[in-house]
Amino acid sequence: MTIIYQYRVATTSLGGFLRLLRAWRGSVYKLLYKELLIFLSLYALVSLTYRLALAPAQKRQFESLALDLRSVSTSMPLSFVLGFYVTVIVQRWWEQFKNVPWPDRTLFIMCTYLPGTEDRERILRRTVARYMLFGMIIICRSVSVAVMKRFPTIDHIVEAASSSSSSSSSSSSSSSSPPSSSSSTSSSSISSSSPCWLVSSQLADFRDKCSSCFVYDWITVPLVYTQVVTFGVYSYFAVSLIGQQYLDTGQKYEGNEHDWFVPGFTVLQFLFYMGWLKVAEQMINPFGEDDDDYDINWLIDRHTAVSGKTATKEN
Repeated sequence: MTIIYQYRVATTSLGGFLRLLRAWRGSVYKLLYKELLIFLSLYALVSLTYRLALAPAQKRQFESLALDLRSVSTSMPLSFVLGFYVTVIVQRWWEQFKNVPWPDRTLFIMCTYLPGTEDRERILRRTVARYMLFGMIIICRSVSVAVMKRFPTIDHIVEAASSSSSSSSSSSSSSSSPPSSSSSTSSSSISSSSPCWLVSSQLADFRDKCSSCFVYDWITVPLVYTQVVTFGVYSYFAVSLIGQQYLDTGQKYEGNEHDWFVPGFTVLQFLFYMGWLKVAEQMINPFGEDDDDYDINWLIDRHTAVSGKTATKEN
């Protein structure tokens, strides 16, 4: 489930957002600490080799290479490429959430135009709710790893949707289909064209959202774009392992007046650029099991509870 932190910044205060930097779950530190440790270890290895293992002539060659790589790294349009890519991923992430199906509206209309506690009304409402849940779980099972683990077979889906054994046998058949709306329109409460149209339009909207979830999983961001961005970021920091080294201050190279040994600014660049890439990596598939992915299993439980109560209520 996405990390909820709005209550921590509900009121504007001094350093309000700074308090969020202490969070670990869903944080940039959790995403980056392994890569950062590897980068710092390699940086320290290169630095120690330059300082302790190279002869003076070799040091001059290393320094010339470092200056060339530093010049190359400054000309890489990393901010533009990475920023545009993350923008596409974030927009896609939000659009996918907007297309997650919710049965509430359809069931509310069913309760409005098909009220009562008689067996016929309750069975019709419950049948619609069951098939909507069944369809949603089938779609989510095809796009979400967590849902697939929870419902590995059709029997698990039928049990979760509280289906009867008869509906289980019909739903497991590929040629079967949900009860048509014509069976419910025979009821006097929903036989008029307006209620029937409302129910049918909501069912169609629910189906469209299920289809959108499947299509978003089917048609992804082009792989070549993801590869270009990933290659660019990792290449930039591979170059930085040499290009951002502190060089011998006695050589009076421009921009190397001090030798701090610890690359503080380079670490900040790593947090910004690699963190940006990790944001895209986490959000590109919101149906996974990361901290900020959708908790579809919770949503299924919620829809099941709401559908059960709504389908059996009197009005």
